[in-house]
Amino acid sequence: MNDFDLVLPAEVDIREVGMRDGLQLEAPVPIGAKLEMLEALVATGVRRIEATSFVSPKAVPALADADQVAAELSRWGDVHWSALVANPRGASRAVDSGVSNLEYVVSASDGHSRANAGRSTAEAVGAVGEIAELAHGAGGSLEVIIATAWDCPFDGRTPITRTVDVARAAVTAGADQLCLGDTIGTTTPLRVVQLLDAVRRACPGVAVGVHFHDTRGTGQANALAAVQAGVVQLDSSVGGLGGCPFAPGASGNIATEELVYMLEESGVRTGLDLNAVLASAYTCFASLDIARPSYTRPALRRGTGPRGAAAPAARGRARPRATC
Repeated sequence: MNDFDLVLPAEVDIREVGMRDGLQLEAPVPIGAKLEMLEALVATGVRRIEATSFVSPKAVPALADADQVAAELSRWGDVHWSALVANPRGASRAVDSGVSNLEYVVSASDGHSRANAGRSTAEAVGAVGEIAELAHGAGGSLEVIIATAWDCPFDGRTPITRTVDVARAAVTAGADQLCLGDTIGTTTPLRVVQLLDAVRRACPGVAVGVHFHDTRGTGQANALAAVQAGVVQLDSSVGGLGGCPFAPGASGNIATEELVYMLEESGVRTGLDLNAVLASAYTCFASLDIARPSYTRPALRRGTGPRGAAAPAARGRARPRATC
């Protein structure tokens, strides 16, 4: 190793969240189009896909067909499927639909917790045990995603101790692993590493992943900082789709194609084929009738990227990246 080497893992495990986080702000997509999107995403080689969310259809109409989506997942056998739930009732629906790997969101801040789930953080943490029992009873696992782990649109900066307390309580109640969410996309690399260190110290031996939004253009930098700090589980959304309907100002997730490009070109294996990811992005945008290219896709379309991938011209209504 020389003075200019980065300390990076040999490989990471990316979870594609476009089918849930990416769609929750969009108009409802027909089930047939969703299956085409899933087919394209599976073809990328991604090993983990967050397929849908079992939440109130009134709150998130785009995911009202969660049971229908779940019924189709068995056609792809080599993917670790998961679904997000907001309460024990949603967890029961997910398990009954055949999805036993659950993600349960707990907001570290009371302001976002009340806006997102209608209850305080303490009340949300109190449901972890019941949801864990449902997941484990069905032979699955529970990952607690801590939303607003760094900042809240209502309460401001989230104290590190607050997020650590939520993490410790979730693991004590039965969570198998954790994920730290930058819900409004405002954290920075130094803060990422500081919180990761604190959570790991409080929950030794527990896997901790990250979920970054890109509101202020720091998403990829935060992802790199997390990977350098030893994180090997990252969330991303094809085309950078997504955002939280209950967090004012939140923009999309970091784009899967950008994350794959950055990591693979840095010598970190992702298991995803970049050209297939690019193709899946266009499939998704065609289904949504929007054109919102990430930074990577236009460069590769012009043949300026190292892979020289050719992509079809984007069509539909333009959706420029949100900024702060």
